[in-house]
Amino acid sequence: MTELHQAAAAGSFDQVEEILRQNRCDPNQKDIDWNSKTPLHWAAAKDHSVMPFPGHAEIVRILIEHGARPCLMTEHGWTAAHLAAESGRLAVLRLLHSLHAPIDKEDFCGDKPVRIAEIYGHQDCVGYLKKAETECQAYRKMAAQKGIILDDTDEEWGEHGKEKEESRISQSNTRTQA
Repeated sequence: MTELHQAAAAGSFDQVEEILRQNRCDPNQKDIDWNSKTPLHWAAAKDHSVMPFPGHAEIVRILIEHGARPCLMTEHGWTAAHLAAESGRLAVLRLLHSLHAPIDKEDFCGDKPVRIAEIYGHQDCVGYLKKAETECQAYRKMAAQKGIILDDTDEEWGEHGKEKEESRISQSNTRTQA
């Protein structure tokens, strides 16, 4: 875990800002000891509303302004939106959506952030995500038509996810044959 991961997890806006300003850490580094979470994953999941201003949404914003990619996934396929949905962070979900982050990606089990919000009972997030998913898909379609390149795919996880899925299918077939 880098000092940027730690600062984002702790909700220390000033420390996050200083680390980013000095280019001391890559905002997209995945921590293999913590399920490949990036600093953005930590910031999206944590509730820093009890901390003095600026709070968790501003940490998410500054990370993205410094190149953090909201499409990056943990080893289980969770984006920052999944973690915000799990924790009921509506302000973070609104921010991610306003920045055209992918808020409708499926994880390894096929669950989107809206499903995660449903599981954890965050009805305000569920209502917002249902509307935002439609807007996200419409924006993605418009971008494709206009040739706008979107950063909405974690290429590394895509390969990792395919390998895991093939392994799961193979194990399932082996059990069925036994």
